[in-house]
Amino acid sequence: MSFKKIALVAVACAGLAACGDTIGEQAIGGAAIGAGAAAVTGGSLGQGAAIGAAGNIAACQTGVVNCN
Repeated sequence: MSFKKIALVAVACAGLAACGDTIGEQAIGGAAIGAGAAAVTGGSLGQGAAIGAAGNIAACQTGVVNCN
Protein backbone atom coordinates (compact mmCIF):
# COMPACT_ATOMS: atom_id res chain seq x y z
CA MET A 1 0.00 0.00 0.00
CA SER A 2 1.43 3.37 -0.95
CA PHE A 3 2.01 6.18 1.53
CA LYS A 4 -0.74 8.26 -0.09
CA LYS A 5 -3.30 5.53 0.51
CA ILE A 6 -2.15 5.06 4.10
CA ALA A 7 -2.40 8.80 4.68
CA LEU A 8 -5.89 8.86 3.13
CA VAL A 9 -7.05 6.07 5.41
CA ALA A 10 -5.55 7.79 8.45
CA VAL A 11 -7.26 11.08 7.62
CA ALA A 12 -10.56 9.30 6.96
CA CYS A 13 -10.33 7.58 10.33
CA ALA A 14 -9.58 10.81 12.16
CA GLY A 15 -12.44 12.57 10.41
CA LEU A 16 -14.89 9.77 11.02
CA ALA A 17 -13.74 8.72 14.47
CA ALA A 18 -16.24 6.49 16.20
CA CYS A 19 -15.37 6.71 19.87
CA GLY A 20 -16.69 4.14 22.24
CA ASP A 21 -16.64 3.94 26.00
CA THR A 22 -13.78 1.41 26.10
CA ILE A 23 -10.60 0.91 24.13
CA GLY A 24 -12.13 -2.26 22.67
CA GLU A 25 -15.14 -0.37 21.33
CA GLN A 26 -12.84 2.31 19.93
CA ALA A 27 -10.76 -0.36 18.19
CA ILE A 28 -13.80 -2.03 16.64
CA GLY A 29 -15.24 1.26 15.39
CA GLY A 30 -11.91 2.35 13.93
CA ALA A 31 -11.31 -1.03 12.34
CA ALA A 32 -14.69 -0.91 10.60
CA ILE A 33 -14.03 2.57 9.24
CA GLY A 34 -10.48 1.65 8.20
CA ALA A 35 -11.57 -1.51 6.41
CA GLY A 36 -14.31 0.45 4.64
CA ALA A 37 -11.83 3.09 3.51
CA ALA A 38 -9.46 0.38 2.29
CA ALA A 39 -12.24 -1.28 0.33
CA VAL A 40 -13.09 2.02 -1.36
CA THR A 41 -9.46 2.79 -2.21
CA GLY A 42 -8.62 -0.77 -3.31
CA GLY A 43 -6.23 -1.37 -0.40
CA SER A 44 -5.78 -4.29 1.94
CA LEU A 45 -8.73 -4.74 4.27
CA GLY A 46 -6.47 -6.07 7.03
CA GLN A 47 -4.10 -3.14 6.83
CA GLY A 48 -6.99 -0.70 6.67
CA ALA A 49 -8.59 -2.25 9.72
CA ALA A 50 -5.33 -2.17 11.68
CA ILE A 51 -4.61 1.44 10.74
CA GLY A 52 -8.20 2.45 11.46
CA ALA A 53 -8.23 0.80 14.86
CA ALA A 54 -4.91 2.36 15.87
CA GLY A 55 -5.92 5.76 14.54
CA ASN A 56 -9.27 5.77 16.29
CA ILE A 57 -7.81 4.68 19.60
CA ALA A 58 -5.13 7.35 19.34
CA ALA A 59 -7.66 10.05 18.41
CA CYS A 60 -10.04 9.15 21.22
CA GLN A 61 -7.42 8.62 23.93
CA THR A 62 -5.50 11.84 23.22
CA GLY A 63 -8.60 14.02 23.01
CA VAL A 64 -8.04 14.98 19.37
CA VAL A 65 -11.67 14.03 18.73
CA ASN A 66 -14.38 15.16 21.13
CA CYS A 67 -16.25 11.93 21.75
CA ASN A 68 -18.80 13.26 24.21
